[in-house]
Amino acid sequence: MKKHNFSAGPSILPQEVLKQASDAVLNFNNLDLSLLEISHRSKDFVDVMEEARELALELLGLEGKGYKALFLQGGASQQFVMAAYNLLENKAGYLNTGTWSDKAIKEAKVFGEVVEVASSKDKNFNYIPKGFDIPKGLDYLHLTTNNTIFGTQLKEIPVTDAPLIADMSSDIFSRELDFSKFSIIYAGAQKNMGPAGTTLVVVKEDILGKVTRQIPNILSYEQHISKGSMYNTPPVFAVYTSLLTLRWLKAKGGISGAAEENEKKATLIYSEIDLNPLFTGFAAQEDRSTMNATFNLTEDNLKETFDTMIKEAGISGVNGHRSVGGYRASMYNALPLHSVGVLVDVMSELERKA
Repeated sequence: MKKHNFSAGPSILPQEVLKQASDAVLNFNNLDLSLLEISHRSKDFVDVMEEARELALELLGLEGKGYKALFLQGGASQQFVMAAYNLLENKAGYLNTGTWSDKAIKEAKVFGEVVEVASSKDKNFNYIPKGFDIPKGLDYLHLTTNNTIFGTQLKEIPVTDAPLIADMSSDIFSRELDFSKFSIIYAGAQKNMGPAGTTLVVVKEDILGKVTRQIPNILSYEQHISKGSMYNTPPVFAVYTSLLTLRWLKAKGGISGAAEENEKKATLIYSEIDLNPLFTGFAAQEDRSTMNATFNLTEDNLKETFDTMIKEAGISGVNGHRSVGGYRASMYNALPLHSVGVLVDVMSELERKA
């Protein structure tokens, strides 16, 4: 029996995607060649890349709106650098809501002035700042829409004249938003889209070409766009598996279908956290993430018992990050509602035993 996988990333993938991807490793497109050994310039793989780029835009509702999708390498960490390298000429704003936005700020400071418009660091990032002022004249405002470690999620997109850049690594394709509000969206694949190794970057072309510095080709969005996301050898397996996941998502009703299911999962686990006296949530209730539920035991002496029960139930990947401690249930698109039910049953059983 496959375990109930709540890993924060790399994370659960749909079973049918795993099967199709594994078949392609042995024999891709009936070529009697592995996906891993064909040329990335062959028509078979070029077709994969083009479909993946087009499908990403389709699912986000950005087709025909001046955007290009790229599948790059280096993770979101490289996008911390690329976004600033390509866009920061004078001054940029950053909303600091967790570890990853904190790291993005440090990278951006290499290229220009950075204004931290608001931060929740004062309470170990357990909430999303609200009601803050956004300065005029920003080259862009950078947001992290979901904070995997702390279990918080941006529910309202700030209103500003500045172009918006969003790190959506842990909630891309999980909820309905007006994605046209953003000039750049980037997301590591390994949470809601595929295996580790590639990063989806969606760029509105009219935001590019405005900085005076020379940008190395490998870090230039314009170069990657001009080469069809094939400037250098792409991570073929990660891109192909991401394509399979996007196809799976579309067949399941797209983002709206995923969002409906994700709300059910979040409601189920947060109801148990709030009703069960042995657990307490970490994140502020109004800012709770639908992707990552963070919680702690109220009685530390029950940890060994709870951990044993989790293991016996076939549950994997619920240990909290060291910054928060406790537990974290990551409920990405591919995690079935049933798995959340199994975890909730264990939590309820702990209360009965205590």
